[in-house]
Amino acid sequence: EEYGFGTSALITLGCVMMRVCHLDTCPVGVATQNPELRHKFKGDPQYVVNFMKFVAQDVREHMAKLGFRTVDEMIGKTEKLRQRKTDHWKASQLDLSPMLYLPKVPETYGSRNLSEQNHGLENSIDMQALLDICEPAITQGKPVKAKLPIHNTNRVVGTIVGSEVTKAYGNKGLPEDSIRLLFRGSAGQSFGAFVPAGMTLELEGDANDYFGKGLSGGKLILYPDANARFKPEENIIVGNVSFYGATSGEAYIRGAAGERFCVRNSGVKAVVEAVGDHACEYMTGGRVVVLGPTGRNFAAGMSGGIAYVLDEKGVFEQNCNLDMVYLETLNDIDEIMEVRQMIRKHADYTDSNRAWKVLAKWDEMVPRFVKVHPIDFKRMNEAIKQASENGLEGEKAIMEAFEINKGDKARAAGN
Repeated sequence: EEYGFGTSALITLGCVMMRVCHLDTCPVGVATQNPELRHKFKGDPQYVVNFMKFVAQDVREHMAKLGFRTVDEMIGKTEKLRQRKTDHWKASQLDLSPMLYLPKVPETYGSRNLSEQNHGLENSIDMQALLDICEPAITQGKPVKAKLPIHNTNRVVGTIVGSEVTKAYGNKGLPEDSIRLLFRGSAGQSFGAFVPAGMTLELEGDANDYFGKGLSGGKLILYPDANARFKPEENIIVGNVSFYGATSGEAYIRGAAGERFCVRNSGVKAVVEAVGDHACEYMTGGRVVVLGPTGRNFAAGMSGGIAYVLDEKGVFEQNCNLDMVYLETLNDIDEIMEVRQMIRKHADYTDSNRAWKVLAKWDEMVPRFVKVHPIDFKRMNEAIKQASENGLEGEKAIMEAFEINKGDKARAAGN
């Protein structure tokens, strides 16, 4: 059986349910990167331990009243439950007896979890082939390369190999392209999830949801099958929620992505040719280049990182959630070159016609890029730059930037 205590345990650590986790303004220092606010955190692991002991004691008391010694004895005994009588206009019309009905079944069926779920990991591509192929890289650091077919029943491809790399080399992973795997076909969910630095997974075909979930330094490349007749930039080639919670790495997708692209991305650099609704939602870091149209509600809750959207039709602003971001033009030479370099890599890795056309007309295209810059992120970047000009570096520059940013906010509030 499974039981959830997430929110209640969080409250024991001091959470007051302000629901501003995405704004970096948590007043009790739980969900924030602001050093001043983090000092307000008063939680302690022992608080959670005490809470769980109280929960256990309360459960034991209820079980004793019902005549049960163990939780296993209690599960499924719906005859111990009755529907409470009420005069409430709506609740009084409910009949819960179908939910409480206990069918007559053999005792061997059981009413609780009697066997562990078999996830079939032994049949995964990682266990069947990839671990053996990648063994020289994992144990000796020698580069490896392989080509394999893939089907949409193959999920979390590369994740087990990535786990072994991390066990052996820690967060730094392996040198770039130490493990280079080329797949052809339709990938199942979570292709390349959590893969670390040194792993490059290339896919010729298409992919399902959660592509690159939690990407942790690796490189993912996706482009259509060589025999495909459709225009990649006008067709979805990867599903929803790509790069959810990704922290670092690179990604190049020749084609359109589904909804919620790069949600909670905190460090990945990604290039894609179109996106669906809610892209870059709650993003806190990284860089995203979109070489085409977007769906609605772009950048909702986006507090960090930067997105660059090629808006040739001039309609992006109406699709963008402007609550937390500025829309700007590309003016800084270094930034323009950074975006160009990302697009050039995209062209080299995927042979994207869209990317090559953009590069060919670069001077004409630059003014059509819209820079999506989170308001507080921009303030911090400017404050860090100012602190650096004052001769401060590293953590001192960041702390000085917080003081500058705080002063700017105070003056803005006064006005």
